[in-house]
Amino acid sequence: MNTPSNSEQSPAVVDVRQIAPRDRHPLIFQTFERLTPGEAMLLVNDHEPRPLYYQFSAERPGEFTWTYLEAGPEVWRVQIEKVTP
Repeated sequence: MNTPSNSEQSPAVVDVRQIAPRDRHPLIFQTFERLTPGEAMLLVNDHEPRPLYYQFSAERPGEFTWTYLEAGPEVWRVQIEKVTP
């Protein structure tokens, strides 16, 4: 049986819609830290996650890609992939 490579695996889903706002960013960054380069996580949120993008840009420049898969108005889905800086 073949084992899928990192790029073929489904991304980890982090649905923060039911998480207390103060706990969201720490959970997202903990999940990101567990990724290896080439792996991605899927963020599901109930509002535009632009502040999170700015935080990633400030704290992890060049270490991620950010791809909107769905952009509201009720649900936002963003694929965040860890890349080698």
